[in-house]
Amino acid sequence: MSVRSEVRQLAATLPDWHGPEAKREREGDRRREKESNDGNKSVQFVVVMAAYGQTQYSPALQPAGPYAPYTHHSQGYSMPSYNIKTEDGLSHSPGQTGLLGYSNFSSTPPSQSLYSYSHTHGYPPTPGKEEGVSARRGSDGKLRGRKRVSDPAPPLDSDIERVFIWDLDETIIIFHSLLTGTFSSRFGKDSSKAASLGLWMEEMIFNLADSRLFFNDLEECDQVHIDDVASDDNGQDLSTYNFGSDGFQSPAGPGSLCLGSGVHGGVDWMRKLAFRYRRVKEIYNTYKNNVGGLLGSPKREEWLQLRREMEVLTDLWLTQALKALALINSRPNCVNVLVTTTQLIPALSKVLLYGLGSAFPIENIYSATKTGKESCFERVSQRFGRRAVYVVIGDGAEEETVAKKKNMPFWRVSCRADLEALSHALELDYL
Repeated sequence: MSVRSEVRQLAATLPDWHGPEAKREREGDRRREKESNDGNKSVQFVVVMAAYGQTQYSPALQPAGPYAPYTHHSQGYSMPSYNIKTEDGLSHSPGQTGLLGYSNFSSTPPSQSLYSYSHTHGYPPTPGKEEGVSARRGSDGKLRGRKRVSDPAPPLDSDIERVFIWDLDETIIIFHSLLTGTFSSRFGKDSSKAASLGLWMEEMIFNLADSRLFFNDLEECDQVHIDDVASDDNGQDLSTYNFGSDGFQSPAGPGSLCLGSGVHGGVDWMRKLAFRYRRVKEIYNTYKNNVGGLLGSPKREEWLQLRREMEVLTDLWLTQALKALALINSRPNCVNVLVTTTQLIPALSKVLLYGLGSAFPIENIYSATKTGKESCFERVSQRFGRRAVYVVIGDGAEEETVAKKKNMPFWRVSCRADLEALSHALELDYL
């Protein structure tokens, strides 16, 4: 037998590396290797967290329920006078100089003087028109918004490699524990001062939610995500739309139109509901870096004073959280996502008032009030895909339980030092 014949016989006994079966087998090997590498990343995160004293998952975890619903106060609070000054006259506390950068808040534009800060429907006009954002109409006649030229194109959800899922209250911000007194008792702070600041912030949160973000209309029609009713929006131009007289709320009250079980009104009512959520989204995107312009004077000066006093009381807790958030945002393929037990509209109000708008695009904010955090985590996982690595940051048992169930690394925040350690790990690219 010739050498050529022997080679042919030998080749016939070898697997066909160019055939479809061999190709599928190689793709399967690569997929399994990729999943193994992703699993190794999570293990590496756990090792890093252990080095910072972050023991994974507390024993005998008991799921915690959401925070008690807020009492929507309709009357003023009996609080001591805070001697509010103008922004230029604010005095910095020791160590605060230059730390809280409020200089980027522009003075209230003349048009803002038209909006009364009350519980009436004094809604701002369409931000796209007020802020000079060009718009165009599509072939279907619907108004299409155009992004600002300066806005960098965000990466596609499928390109995200690492997702940091944050809790809000007592993780990024200190708010609920001021009202309950747990913060002052735990950290040795003035309880009366803490409670007064908590009530002051609560008043501002709900004033902003009511007067600018339609909370009076949307309280009984809460959504998990800002775009959940977008399919009911026909794209109508809202620049001259009168929300106060469109008949959205019937005399029977909102409960008959939008029940907690998810029963909604007719097509026309759902379209009006979608209009409100679209306007909320526009307002958030327009004022997320300039909430002072949305508040107007004198509320803007009052808000600045409140922010400063809260940072002094909490030992710069928010400043430390903002540092960690900024480090994550500076990475090209990492993203911050917020999952909170607060209703969506008050949550957006909190995010704006605590200066977190630049850290969380409105599309990355989820409310777990109706569905719980596990459902929200599942939505986030479906959105960014299995290839991404997820890190959960929070203080409560609920998010820790869900993180454990989904095998996501969990970074516990129980004091400001935990936020400092998180920033340190991020700076060294350990996470």
